[in-house]
Amino acid sequence: MDNGEIEGSDDNEFASSSSSKGVGLGVGRKYRPVVAHDTDRAVLEMSSLDPSSFPKKIKVSTQPNLGSDSTERSLPTHVGANGSQRESKLELFGFDSLVNILGLKSMTGEQIPAPSSPRDGEDVSTTLERPKITGVKSGTMMGVFVPCLQNILGIIYYIRFSWIVGMGGIGESLLLVAFCGACTFLTSISLSAIATNGAMKGGGPYYLIGRALGPEVGVSIGLCFFLGNAVAGALYVLGAVETFLKAVPSAGIFRETLTNVNATGVAEPIPSPSLHDLQVYGIVVTIIICFIVFGGVKMINRVAPAFLIPVLLSIFCIFIGIAAAKKDHPASGITGLSLQTFKDNWSSDYQRTNSAGIPDPAGKTDWNYNALVGLFFPAVTGIMAGSNRSASLKDTQRSIPIGTLAATLTTSGLYIVSVLLFGALATREKLLTDRLLTATVAWPFPLIVYVGIILSTLGAALQSMTGAPRLLAAIANDDILPVLNYFKVADGSEPHIATLFTAFICIGCVIIGNLDLITPTVTMFFLLCYTGVNLSCFLLDLLDAPSWRPRWKFHHWSLSLIGASLCIVIMFLISWSFTVVSLALASLIYYYVSIKGKAGDWGDGFKSAYFQLALRSLRSLGANQVHPKNWYPIPLVFCRPWGKLPENVPCHPKLADFANCMKKKGRGMSIFVSILDGDYYECAEDAKAACKQLSTYIDYKRCEGVAEIVVAPNMSDGFRGIVQTMGLGNLKPNIVVMRYPEIWRRENLIEIPATFVGIINDCIVANKAVVIVKGLDEWPNEYQRQYGTIDLYWIVRDGGLMLLLSQLLLTKESFESCKIQVFCIAEEDSDAEELKADVKKFLYDLRMQAEVFVVSMKTWDVHVEGGPQQDESVEAFTGAQRRISSYLLGMKEKAEREKTPLMADGKAVVVNEQQVEKFLYTTLKLNSTILRYSRMAAVVLVSLPPPPVNHPAYFYMEYMDLLVENVPRLLMVRGYRRDVVTLFT
Repeated sequence: MDNGEIEGSDDNEFASSSSSKGVGLGVGRKYRPVVAHDTDRAVLEMSSLDPSSFPKKIKVSTQPNLGSDSTERSLPTHVGANGSQRESKLELFGFDSLVNILGLKSMTGEQIPAPSSPRDGEDVSTTLERPKITGVKSGTMMGVFVPCLQNILGIIYYIRFSWIVGMGGIGESLLLVAFCGACTFLTSISLSAIATNGAMKGGGPYYLIGRALGPEVGVSIGLCFFLGNAVAGALYVLGAVETFLKAVPSAGIFRETLTNVNATGVAEPIPSPSLHDLQVYGIVVTIIICFIVFGGVKMINRVAPAFLIPVLLSIFCIFIGIAAAKKDHPASGITGLSLQTFKDNWSSDYQRTNSAGIPDPAGKTDWNYNALVGLFFPAVTGIMAGSNRSASLKDTQRSIPIGTLAATLTTSGLYIVSVLLFGALATREKLLTDRLLTATVAWPFPLIVYVGIILSTLGAALQSMTGAPRLLAAIANDDILPVLNYFKVADGSEPHIATLFTAFICIGCVIIGNLDLITPTVTMFFLLCYTGVNLSCFLLDLLDAPSWRPRWKFHHWSLSLIGASLCIVIMFLISWSFTVVSLALASLIYYYVSIKGKAGDWGDGFKSAYFQLALRSLRSLGANQVHPKNWYPIPLVFCRPWGKLPENVPCHPKLADFANCMKKKGRGMSIFVSILDGDYYECAEDAKAACKQLSTYIDYKRCEGVAEIVVAPNMSDGFRGIVQTMGLGNLKPNIVVMRYPEIWRRENLIEIPATFVGIINDCIVANKAVVIVKGLDEWPNEYQRQYGTIDLYWIVRDGGLMLLLSQLLLTKESFESCKIQVFCIAEEDSDAEELKADVKKFLYDLRMQAEVFVVSMKTWDVHVEGGPQQDESVEAFTGAQRRISSYLLGMKEKAEREKTPLMADGKAVVVNEQQVEKFLYTTLKLNSTILRYSRMAAVVLVSLPPPPVNHPAYFYMEYMDLLVENVPRLLMVRGYRRDVVTLFT
């Protein structure tokens, strides 16, 4: 049936005319826009959708023919852009794009405007832009290994590590190093696996976590990790400045403070730098580092060795000094490498200390193994320093695994060796009281260690100030949070604004000047990032999607799970309060991103998990019928209306509102289907654009569901294909929802009855329930509250579908003030009171509250039952009789003229005029009863009678028109061969 001629004519239909290209109603047809008072604002707003957002046809140029013997073959030819005939590609693959460099580049994310299947006669041309000139790229050594080494080798090794050995003993110190090192080592393995699973853009761990766990998780952890790196920069700067002021006390501008300690019974004052000196020097150092970072990767690579080489030299001098140390040389308490000292220091000796870390029975700090974990763990962080600069690496898949693991193993080995050496070098008293034992034993003089401390912390601060802005810029470039748009940078450019913002955070933390307050915060953010990396690898490895093919083979999901568990355990060991705060901050960012952020589909692991979960759920549902307790309505919403819609409105807005009314608290799925008339080969691109438009519209209307566009020669064939094939297993649609064709007689559209009846018959054959909405334009939206009753005219057994629909309507705000009335239509000789009692008991067992009425269908007599309602019904009845008689007379005259059997809708019919009268009387009585009892009802539900066999479709439409006459809002419901409600728990 061609719907191109269907138009509304009354005030409730779509009024003024316009010419446009429609979706779901054919191509190149005329439509009437909806008058503003006839529809909701969705129509007017969706009419302004930008059509440029939909796919467009692209012309491309054909590749020259491949093969040397092309001149000897008779191959198809077509005309190129210049008008000359050119031989096509390989004949067997004439419509496919052969593998070429442009196609390969398009797989890496570059936008190449080339269609997948150009048709004959189209000119295929592509242009490849010159690759953008990017900045200097770093290799494994300078890009990953050196930054990681600089971040890991820091101030804790120089001034706290020997103290940790004295407090925890050699045994527990080895356990501590192994515990923390195992955490970072397992995280490095997970990082290596994800980083080698494809090309990696800027952002380091944020990029990896976001692509594995989704944009919300990626942004929340990424921002926390950015804050951790920024605050860590302040931590390193303060450590460098404090060491400098201790080495050169005269450099202090303000008066320094003295701390009295009591270690061995003799009080000794220890000078402590002034807080104002720390603030002033810290701000100056931060600004200098900021200028170095502004110089770009080239400048950083030049400066980094200048910071690292003295550090390595100072460690070398420490080891030489340890080897050369003798008893009480170079200071008292030094025993040299002694087996006895090793044995004495093997066990732990946890004591109370004062604020300077010196043992004091009256001290306020009580130490244990958990506290040592919190103190030492920052010494092993920094494994992400190389991946933070992923945008500046030549080969991320090679550099990140090798550089990160090499730095992790190198530093872990250094720490283990240092535990053994420090434990055998000095007495426990010396280990606990001399915080700069490394400087004391360094050869040839302590100044080398001071220089090493200052340069190691400055190097770590440089790497933090380098990685943090790039991390923030990568988050901004993904365009998830609009508030971060200020930090966007072009490819190959330096993130100057992000660097200034990072420096501002560093300066703020430097002004605070409290290392003990900063250290736990940094540690939590780092551990949160490590947990995200491990969970990402765990999820990807466990799901093992086809795209999961990392080059790094030495990984397993169990290792990643152990790594994530270690990170969480360490977080709670350090401080449960800081752990809760960091998790709360990440959760707040996650919530903010999920509300304010833009949707992004990165093919994350959760999508793969959802896919596999859906497959497993689908298999577990099986092919058997779903139990009534587990039954959900899955409506197939037939978007193509019996009327007209404006351009860019692919579905009647009230159909979307009604589909939402069929779900309890939004649970369930709807399938919105539209049929595009035409040939699939010609209309494939139009169907894709229409599907995208329909999907956008149902998202706008907040309908949980999917959109489908089917191309078919006509509506009947298209619907028949849909009802047979749509859905999978027990997730097939079970209710067909469509609008009642109220305009068919007004517009004299004689094609509609055959199509309408065919659709209902197809639903009956396919065992689908049917819900037909009459008065769709008056259906309320979610803000229009209704009062009165929801009246059910329960005539035939429908498995409880009508009752269930009425209950679902009550769950919506627009109908929650209504009450349900059930009218049971009984035959004249039935026991009305017994039927009423049975229905009440049935509704009670179903936990449904409704008032029950029993109406006996007596012989209708206009003289006995007079009144205005009957006057309207009589007029409609006589009109239907007159039209049916005229139609039947025309059929008979045509059959006699053509000397053929009585035909209608292309098939022979047998008309029993007495049966036609009976059907008319029955529908008339139903209509009269509805008008008598339910004229003021909010909505009326009535059983949908099936189309009578061998009756023309025109007759059935007359029956239906008589049934719905003068009823403003009506749902005609037909169930299917199964129950959807149950009495049992």
